[in-house]
Amino acid sequence: MTRPRNDNFLRALLKEPTDHTPLWLMRQAGRYLPEYCETRKRAGSFLQLCKSPDLACEVTLQPLSRFDLDAAILFSDILTVPDAMGLGLYFTEGEGPKFERPLREEWAIRDLTAPDPYSHLRYVMDGVSEIRRALDNSVPLIGFSGSPFTLACYMVEGGSSSDFRRVKTMLYDRPDLLHRILSVTTDAVIAYLNAQIESGAQAVMIFDSWGGALSAAAYQEFSLQYMQRIVAGLIKEKDGERVPSIVFTKGGGLWLESIAAIGCDAIGVDWTIDIGEARRRVGDKVALQGNLDPNVLFASPERIAAEATKVLDSYGPGDTGHVFNLGHGISQYTPPDHVTALVDAVHGYRRGPKKYRDSAI
Repeated sequence: MTRPRNDNFLRALLKEPTDHTPLWLMRQAGRYLPEYCETRKRAGSFLQLCKSPDLACEVTLQPLSRFDLDAAILFSDILTVPDAMGLGLYFTEGEGPKFERPLREEWAIRDLTAPDPYSHLRYVMDGVSEIRRALDNSVPLIGFSGSPFTLACYMVEGGSSSDFRRVKTMLYDRPDLLHRILSVTTDAVIAYLNAQIESGAQAVMIFDSWGGALSAAAYQEFSLQYMQRIVAGLIKEKDGERVPSIVFTKGGGLWLESIAAIGCDAIGVDWTIDIGEARRRVGDKVALQGNLDPNVLFASPERIAAEATKVLDSYGPGDTGHVFNLGHGISQYTPPDHVTALVDAVHGYRRGPKKYRDSAI
């Protein structure tokens, strides 16, 4: 497998020299883009958009047509996995995702099984394959999944939550049941991410959106150990090329050293920690991804450039090991031209020799 013509994203994750700091944005294909809203309207619903490989490919490519981004990320949703487990995912306008059959009864938890990604999630794999063809080896494609704990939160709560009351009650009163959910979901995520890699994903990311809501001890037991199992079970090389993995726990800055020890290639960090401090703490173990506050993008283009420069200055010298990103997903209300200002600032910050490709393979 030949690396993409612009492989700076992969190089940064693998600690190989880059000619500029690579950049992509969490939720870069989304409602802040008018063209996305038009495509979603044609699809009829968000879920139908996810389940149509043609349309998922279309919206995946939309931000790359507008902005000089260094990676594409599969357009899908983290909740496709529990949906395939039979929980009945649906979306309510203004309220977000919900499940028809949340996991509240012991018998349902005991009956839970991991779905076959090539059967129950074939539309995702078809989407990955189609996106890879459409990218035509221009930039890498990122596959992704939610973390087992984050998925379990939705599966038990029945939707998003502000206090995680049900899942935390289970965590403390019936940890055996939560471990059952997490174990089955871990098996499902390993199979799901490996199927994405086999279908063409060139890097994968685990989104642990709610791990930061746990205590230090609970994070180790109910989130981190399961992500470690996933990382250990991932395909590490495809067609002669490394397939790097990124682990992102929102609010996980307290536990960077522990995350760096699980075997992933990179850690995503949110905006609540200084990225230079993060770099000092993890050393050379892993690359870092992040970490601009998404709300900076509502400021003026000049301020956006200044804040991006602060992040880059804080990361410090060197020509690899940093993928610039937001500290979480981009807001649907972000002006697209402000994203252009960010991309220009990041790409203009550092330029080295144009190509390292021949010396690395």
